[in-house]
Amino acid sequence: MKHSTLLSFIPVFALALAGSIASAEEGKALFNGKNLTGWKGFSELWSVKDGCITGQTQPDPAAPNKSTLKSNTFLIWDGEVSDFELTYKYKIVDKDGKGTGFGNSGVQYRSKIVDEKGFVIAGYQADFEIGKTYSGILYEEKGRGILAKRGEKTVIKQTEDPKKPNIEITGTLGVSDEIQAGIKQGDWNEYKVIAKGRHLQHFINGRQTVDVTDETAEGAKKGVLALQIHAGPPFTVQFKDIILKELK
Repeated sequence: MKHSTLLSFIPVFALALAGSIASAEEGKALFNGKNLTGWKGFSELWSVKDGCITGQTQPDPAAPNKSTLKSNTFLIWDGEVSDFELTYKYKIVDKDGKGTGFGNSGVQYRSKIVDEKGFVIAGYQADFEIGKTYSGILYEEKGRGILAKRGEKTVIKQTEDPKKPNIEITGTLGVSDEIQAGIKQGDWNEYKVIAKGRHLQHFINGRQTVDVTDETAEGAKKGVLALQIHAGPPFTVQFKDIILKELK
């Protein structure tokens, strides 16, 4: 009996240990599903609804087709990233709750705060939208603009003007429209961002959308994470299941 008890204990302990290791490998949740602890931004724009981080702009009474938000702002995570894998789910809808009209958002990474009071961010952005053009691209907010369109492999080369790098298209990941066809309008999608050294990759619903190597001095190696809410017509964006895994 003692022998069999000891044998039964060992597998249970091993399973418990394996479970804790697996949890560590899965990364850490950046959102607790209840409140915005660990995040900062304008409370009139950001809240938790239905267990999701929710960014929502309101129609301007003087111009209902525009929101009261006049410039882009962000919800900033209280931490910093360098080499990492980030996964999250997002949903973006117009003022009527549909996946049509206008709405633009994204997740900033390796970015910097340029206006603390206005919660304004500059840097790499994993872009997405209501629409069929920008979801999955790599955009540099308040910087060099589009660094890779959807479906592109690019290498960013240094030039004399740091604001105008030489963007070389070195390959393809597929036809942009075909990748877009796998993105759900007005519904939940899963986004993954992998940043390792100078190599940056975006994926939506398991399909890679861009592959970028930034060889310039301006290419950030570390910085903050933040969620964007864009100026323009009113819309709602939601985030959930935000998991960060640091890479060594």
